Amino acid sequence: MTLLQRIKSWFGERQLPVHLQRGALGEKAARKHLQKSGFKFLTANFRSKRGEIDLIFRDDDCLVFVEVKTRSSEDWTRPAAAVNAKKQKLLSGCAMDYLKLLRRPQIKMRFDIVEVLLQDGRVHEVRHISNAFSLSAPYRYG
Repeated sequence: MTLLQRIKSWFGERQLPVHLQRGALGEKAARKHLQKSGFKFLTANFRSKRGEIDLIFRDDDCLVFVEVKTRSSEDWTRPAAAVNAKKQKLLSGCAMDYLKLLRRPQIKMRFDIVEVLLQDGRVHEVRHISNAFSLSAPYRYG
């Protein structure tokens, strides 16, 4: 069950809050964009006790953990700026939990950010920032 399906089940047939609608639209656009770029989709909305990773892909021999940031405006700052040190640490821990489930394979990994900009409720632009940040301390892998 996807995140969107889970949220719909919580609210029944009622309309989703706008921020959740935007988030779902952004994740769908990011997934489509990365698949067009040749990435192999593995899973969406992986959750552990430490947080959630929006999308997980494989890019050749590299496991890619993707954080999607969807905004309707860049008036204040770029969407990627929301992935601060605290968020990076949560994503790093969650990635370690995912790798633990895979029995810690010897594989390259990286963290990407996809910015999705909306205009009039539709996807206007998708920007992929590859290798946006490193594995946060105290985590090490490999």
